[in-house]
Amino acid sequence: MISEEWLWWLGISSIVIFVVSLATLPWLVAQIPENYFCHNRRTPTVWKKRHPAIRIILLILKNLLGIVLLVGGFIMLFIPGQGLLTMIMGIVLLDYPGKYALERKVASISAIHSGLNWLREKRHAPPLILDEKD
Repeated sequence: MISEEWLWWLGISSIVIFVVSLATLPWLVAQIPENYFCHNRRTPTVWKKRHPAIRIILLILKNLLGIVLLVGGFIMLFIPGQGLLTMIMGIVLLDYPGKYALERKVASISAIHSGLNWLREKRHAPPLILDEKD
């Protein structure tokens, strides 16, 4: 049985995750290169060219954070909190086969594409370009 103190901590962490996600989402969306979705394959990022040990450590930490957010989001489906938003953040952080194709497909949905570009406009970033040929 979950104690009342545990529920308070879960509620507080849920609020913190919600506020942090709302505050960082426009900045994160603005960091996406405008031509990110124009390629059939993901182009390597700058940090992949760094020392292999640093790259592996960062990759492990990023995936661990993604797992924590995914599990936390699932728990938040049953307690107060932003479960779906937290799960989406976890999925975005995780590395798995077919992730880039899924990102392209989701970003090509008209409502999502216009929402992403609205967030980018708020940060004075150019709109995302989608490759319509694929």
